[in-house]
Amino acid sequence: MTREEYMLKPFKDNAGLIAERSKAGIENGRKGFCTIALKDENGAPVREATVKLTQKTHDFKYGANIFMIDEFETEEKNAAYREVFKQHFNMATVPFYWDTLEPEEGKPRFAKDSPRVYRRPAPDLCLEYCEENGITPKAHCLHYDHFEPKWLQKYDEPTQWKKLDKRMAECAERYAHRIHGWEVTNESYWGSYVTPMYINPLFMERSFQMAERHFPMNELICNEGGECFRENFLYNRYPYFMQVERALLKGAPIDTIGFQYHVWCDVNNEADVVKKQFNPVNMYRVFDTFATLGRPFQITEVTFPCHDPFSREAEDIQAEVLKNLYTIWFGEANIEAVIYWNLVDGYAFNAEPGDFSCGENKLAGGLMHFDITPKPALKVLRDLFTKQWRTNETLTVGESGCAAFKGFYGEYDAEVTANGRTTHHAIHLSRTPDANPTFTLTV
Repeated sequence: MTREEYMLKPFKDNAGLIAERSKAGIENGRKGFCTIALKDENGAPVREATVKLTQKTHDFKYGANIFMIDEFETEEKNAAYREVFKQHFNMATVPFYWDTLEPEEGKPRFAKDSPRVYRRPAPDLCLEYCEENGITPKAHCLHYDHFEPKWLQKYDEPTQWKKLDKRMAECAERYAHRIHGWEVTNESYWGSYVTPMYINPLFMERSFQMAERHFPMNELICNEGGECFRENFLYNRYPYFMQVERALLKGAPIDTIGFQYHVWCDVNNEADVVKKQFNPVNMYRVFDTFATLGRPFQITEVTFPCHDPFSREAEDIQAEVLKNLYTIWFGEANIEAVIYWNLVDGYAFNAEPGDFSCGENKLAGGLMHFDITPKPALKVLRDLFTKQWRTNETLTVGESGCAAFKGFYGEYDAEVTANGRTTHHAIHLSRTPDANPTFTLTV
């Protein structure tokens, strides 16, 4: 069996299931009805007009981490990265790793002109770019044991919790009004534990209750690796499910549940990995089981490897796999965001820039080459959100002065032509309790 065959086999074998479930999820969860009512300045209906609707944005969030902003070795690459990011994404994961955000106790690197750390740009720099370009930032993350600062380890557990409380207070004071979504915990039930806080049985509950005090109006997210997609998923007996369920029952204010989807493998074992991880039936089991907790989801970190950074065949497979995966995820109404991880090859974790022999660089899992040229997958994802999943249509307004339409949730430009005059109006069709909102436009 060729690489292309075993990569795509799970999707082809379940094509009917994916098509039916995705179609229903998109129609019922990503789109809504509304009515456009045209009035003149006296409040009378305006008849025999046309309304040209052009969707400008999606409420659904799709993005990548922004760890490489202004981090490249040339200004040309920096400029290209900035341009590509804003053209293709509406969400960015901003690094808040404690070890590099506060490498020296009491001296956090918040400011734009802070000392540089590779793949860890200062939050102010990231937010400046996001706000200039209409990109929603998300913070990753407040309490992550694998990236705690070394200076924290000299303290006992009670003092460590006090230091964490101080960190959250400082982040909230500076950023709670600028960043809505905060990952509070990440990868909390696997790996080596650096701090005793992680061994505390109430680690998750305590972390979220602490976060709620400082971020009472923000979205608080738990994040975890994607093992549930690769293993024998045991429904409500799966460890991550039980961890979240217990935390909720003990009062942890978890707003959103995050799942990573890194395809970690090498060329020798990937056939076995993808057979399990790409199984749509198991994926739907995971989503349906976690849905019983009554919380929305995010696919927080996505990587699909090409392995060979110079193989067009591998890139075409990557594009087709991601098209299938994003179709599944966009078709799940409970998923509110999908974030690809590393945008550019050769700048991933645990390796020097351009060294494809070690670390995550070995995967060549980006959507762009090392020279900042795009792979096919980048265009495929852009086409999904700007062409296939996009509403652009022209309505004819009759005697009632009204016209109805169904469209994807997002912001629209409504170009109204009536009585020989054309005007433009901004409307936002969003998922609300009102199943058929009316937008009254004065023309």
